[in-house]
Amino acid sequence: MASVSAARGGTAFVLGGGGVLGAAEVGMLQALFERGVRPDLVVGTSVGAVNGALVAADPTAGAVDRLRAVWEELASSAVFAGSVLGRVGTLVRTRTHLHPREPLRDLLAAHLPARTFAELRVPFQCVAASIERAAEHWFTEGPLVDAVLASCAVPGLLPPVEIDGEHYLDGGLVHSIPVGRAVALGAGTVYVLHVGRIDRPLRPPTRPWDVATVAFEIARRHRFAADLAALPADVTLHVLPSGQVEAPGAGNLRYRDFSAVRDRIDRAYVATREHLDGAPGEEA
Repeated sequence: MASVSAARGGTAFVLGGGGVLGAAEVGMLQALFERGVRPDLVVGTSVGAVNGALVAADPTAGAVDRLRAVWEELASSAVFAGSVLGRVGTLVRTRTHLHPREPLRDLLAAHLPARTFAELRVPFQCVAASIERAAEHWFTEGPLVDAVLASCAVPGLLPPVEIDGEHYLDGGLVHSIPVGRAVALGAGTVYVLHVGRIDRPLRPPTRPWDVATVAFEIARRHRFAADLAALPADVTLHVLPSGQVEAPGAGNLRYRDFSAVRDRIDRAYVATREHLDGAPGEEA
């Protein structure tokens, strides 16, 4: 049974949120495992919770093959499928979201080799946003699929997840790249696996659909920057490159477009491999 924290000074993988862009994290994981880097702790948010749970269940190179299969199924399955009329019909019926959660639940249940946190091979935690408490909530025990679904419940796309009478939305609302959590749990070396947005400059929005994207990016980057500013001197941080070339926020409006999944994985793998080979020291 995995405890809920890492041994002091251990290695943590921090997997951030970002929807379809999260495929990049698979390439990063492949490069890490090939270089013999293994986690003692995994923390994840949103799609990073999906990737992270699979890694915590199998913290070896075998997890990469499993994750590639998951992303290929995401690309071909009905998780976010449906015609415009079908999605509008779901929204009219539910009044809160465009897609049901059942296809994603079925996908996770089929691919996750563990059913509870206790069955994982290394400690894993994922975060979601509590509606009733307007606060972050870290899942550390109990049913695994429910916790990951809560962390992935993107507002407007998927319904809130109810667990023990409390309702949860996507963890990216409160902690998109949870470096601080890994440090608080004792990690001495932290590898940040992100989707490639934090290293691009933000500019004032010029189109109506840019407004929410820019606002969300400010919120997510502010928390990440605060974590970096508070990083203890004895913690080594590696922010891995995604190798992505999209403009900031490009993936948000194309959340159903999985056509570039393989390319994202491959680009992140090459960029991270080169980074690990050429920059073995501390990165910030």
